[in-house]
Amino acid sequence: MKNENETTKEIENNYNQDSIQVLEELEAVRKRPGMYIGNIDDKGLHHLVWEIIDNSIDEVLANYATKIEVILNPDESITITDDGRGIPVEVHPKTNISTLETVFTKLHAGGKFGGEKSGYKVSGGLHGVGASVVNALSDFLEVVSFRNKHAYSVEFKEGGTKSSGLKDLGLTDHKGTKVTFKPDFSLFNEGVDSFNFEIINKKLKENAYLNKNLLIEFTDNRDQDPKKIKYQFKNGLIDFVSYLNKGYDLITKEVVSSCGKKDDIIIDVALQYTTAYQPKILSFVNNISTIEGGTHVQGFFDAIIRIINKYVKEQLPKKEQEIFVRDDVKEGLTAVISVKHPDPMYEGQTKGKFANIEVRKIVNNIISEQFENYLLENPTQAQLIIAKIKQASKSRVAAQKAKELTRRKDNLFSSTLPGKLADCSSKNNQITELFIVEGDSAGGSAKMGRNREIQAILPLRGKVINAEKSRIDKLFNNNEINSLIIAIGTGINEDFNIEKIRYGKIIIMTDADVDGSHIRTLLLTFFFRYFKELIEHRHLYIAQPPLYKITKGKSSKYIYTDQEKEKFLEKLEKNSKISIQRYKGLGEMNDLQLWETTMDPSNRKLLLVTIEDAQDADRVFSELMGDIVLPRKKFIEKNALYAKLDY
Repeated sequence: MKNENETTKEIENNYNQDSIQVLEELEAVRKRPGMYIGNIDDKGLHHLVWEIIDNSIDEVLANYATKIEVILNPDESITITDDGRGIPVEVHPKTNISTLETVFTKLHAGGKFGGEKSGYKVSGGLHGVGASVVNALSDFLEVVSFRNKHAYSVEFKEGGTKSSGLKDLGLTDHKGTKVTFKPDFSLFNEGVDSFNFEIINKKLKENAYLNKNLLIEFTDNRDQDPKKIKYQFKNGLIDFVSYLNKGYDLITKEVVSSCGKKDDIIIDVALQYTTAYQPKILSFVNNISTIEGGTHVQGFFDAIIRIINKYVKEQLPKKEQEIFVRDDVKEGLTAVISVKHPDPMYEGQTKGKFANIEVRKIVNNIISEQFENYLLENPTQAQLIIAKIKQASKSRVAAQKAKELTRRKDNLFSSTLPGKLADCSSKNNQITELFIVEGDSAGGSAKMGRNREIQAILPLRGKVINAEKSRIDKLFNNNEINSLIIAIGTGINEDFNIEKIRYGKIIIMTDADVDGSHIRTLLLTFFFRYFKELIEHRHLYIAQPPLYKITKGKSSKYIYTDQEKEKFLEKLEKNSKISIQRYKGLGEMNDLQLWETTMDPSNRKLLLVTIEDAQDADRVFSELMGDIVLPRKKFIEKNALYAKLDY
């Protein structure tokens, strides 16, 4: 019987040209790049980086690599190096060229198909597509394989159509793979011409958390003052949860972790309760984010709900016992769920939902035992968790009553809707728009100036509730929020149905001053926390009213930014008589001006609200809108230099 080290060594020695399976030729990647990288926008550009990094991470998952280095070069190329096994260089039997060249020029050529033979029990990459696609979409690419005490290189140009052939660079003590490439930016959208430091930095930091003890070094050499960051987390997901909860009031002082393995499926989970109302549940399969959850998340909640209810039944007096549900146990819960699976399956086109049925039970069993032990061994912490969950349960019951009232109102007003709403005549949600307007004065102008066929106006009166500091039962009892929910028509939370949306565009229209910004932020907080689907389906917008009206003689021009104002004034003769009117509120414009500048689809400027990074958005909303003062103070101090003051 061979031990694990002997088996690993044998696999490493047998990782050669025969381990690389070639399934089909690379065709027309440059003609249709979107088919291979999703989009030709900024996200697609960075997808090229992820493809190469994922290959290095696969070496980490296979226990062959311990370090990854990423360097952004001054010419906008990027270098990614690992200390894994290196790519085989022998002539491949099916292509009659070196295996190293095969991997970078043939679609679906890689070591992910060989199973045990290649040593890749677990893989996060896209099954061998990545390296060749990156090459096809690059101006140039150079790969160096440090293998068999030698360094071998191949240089490609013009999307892989020109190759230097395999070169032996001589003896070396290094091992692993080094890839340098510069994207062909002409294949991407206009303005997509450089790598974003923060986007890459976040990805690398996340990978360091998900792979305990992995050393990642990231350097940006594009400026005179290079940035260099190093990540290595000896506690893995425990450190990840601590990072996510930075600045929160904690209920459980330590992070609870559970890990286990069955049938080559590795489960790693960390969790912690805070006083917040919102949960933060992140899930990953083979280091790839599963933003829609899946069977691993279902198994996690199966375990937490069952063990909490078991603890209450066995440890609390009968009069204090009650049965909790998922909404109760998840309030204030931060958890990271990571699964390493040899054959992952997904639902949907985005592959954001994990679908392996067997994982639900495996996760449930592993977490149940270890979480139950924690509660029994830490009775004080357990009581604090139960108290938090009980309060969430009371809030849920109150919210349900308020929600039923909202449903009845929704049915009652299905034809007339809330009294303050000036509805449009069209019922076609492909063309209709709902303007959420601050104050009666602006609301009056908007109602007078709108296109009554397609534009509805909902004026807000009174203070908008802060959704970050309020449980959902308080939200349902707030008149402004209630009217908004009814007007939109989709329902909320488990009742949400995008098919019932009444307006294709929901537009926040507030004053261009500090008060208007505050109201806009409160509304965005509400939408992010309770109507995130509207943002994800691209229905939420922010109107851009003008800041200035500049008049010269009989001609006038509306100006929307200070930068635009300066550029416009430079073009005018300075000695001519110029009148500059500063708009501080929508109410300063009459109905015609408001229509021309802010509501007319042919002239207006709208900002689409998107969520590029849910983790960062979650953290920003918590810092700015939550109860804890210190993170907000630090945020303000950090960003004060970028603020513009209204005089």
